[in-house]
Amino acid sequence: MIILESEQKDEKIALLVQSGQSEFFGILVKRYEEKMRRYAQRFFSDNEDRKDIVQDIFIKAYINIKSFDAERKFSSWLYRIAHNELVNNLKKKNNIFLSLFDFDLDTFFPQSSSEDDPNEKIDKKNMSKLISECLDELPDKYKEPITLYYLEELSYKEIADVMSIPTSTVGIRIQRAKKLMKTIFQKKGYKYE
Repeated sequence: MIILESEQKDEKIALLVQSGQSEFFGILVKRYEEKMRRYAQRFFSDNEDRKDIVQDIFIKAYINIKSFDAERKFSSWLYRIAHNELVNNLKKKNNIFLSLFDFDLDTFFPQSSSEDDPNEKIDKKNMSKLISECLDELPDKYKEPITLYYLEELSYKEIADVMSIPTSTVGIRIQRAKKLMKTIFQKKGYKYE
């Protein structure tokens, strides 16, 4: 059977792997490896730790592929495995939680002006650092859903599946995270409009 990567949905490829055609699992790895690295980066600063964790995520996904329900989204199922793996590794590392990412400033500050202004580029860099610092101060239960929503672009339903919480709880946590971010931002002496 010939399969073109770009033409097949993740769920159909997972079904092929479930049927014993394990060579197709590489397509899923290729599609999600960078996303899993980015997700792990929200939690771990050490590159070797991230590589190991991402590898473990895909090993667990492969071992448990038979439990995947093709009526659901493959991405949600994989992010659930990643979530569990990251939480377990955090517990091993004494719950050290690092946010070392470049947050999308337009998410919080959509009134940005011209990209050509060199002063704005400096301001965005400083603002990105500030937002990352504010995220570091959020409790983990708020940090993860806001990261999954704004950075990984998962829906509330997908986040609910990943975190094993009700969809309504996802919305509440994201709203509370935004309010806490605003409070933290203001405590640092910055204006928040």
